[in-house]
Amino acid sequence: MSELLDSIRIDKWLWTARFFKTRSLAAQAVSGGKVHVNKQRVKSSKEIKIGAILAIHKEGFEWEITVTGIVKQRVSAKEVSALYEESQGSLVKRISQINIKREERQLLGFVRPENKPNKKDRRLIHHFKRAE
Repeated sequence: MSELLDSIRIDKWLWTARFFKTRSLAAQAVSGGKVHVNKQRVKSSKEIKIGAILAIHKEGFEWEITVTGIVKQRVSAKEVSALYEESQGSLVKRISQINIKREERQLLGFVRPENKPNKKDRRLIHHFKRAE
């Protein structure tokens, strides 16, 4: 694992822990009120330490985690589990949300396409959308 630190900016930690794809997306989520530290809304520059409790809202899902590690650089997906610990209630709630969304897709008849559209199909789709 990378070099361990005492504290780090919240947006950088969210990026290193792979909750967001880019640091700017993490900063937007923090400034938009989607991330709370110890049940308080914070700015992107807030320094967090080990033991901080985070509530993260993203794409209809909610995580309640405790920070257990802080690293300088982004780590692999396998090593991410050492950086935080999710509460049991949060895990159960998130799994039920995932199951509900899965059932909704089945009820609405969502069928994943077998393959991506090729160049000709994309042109037809764009032409159809512009015609409206």
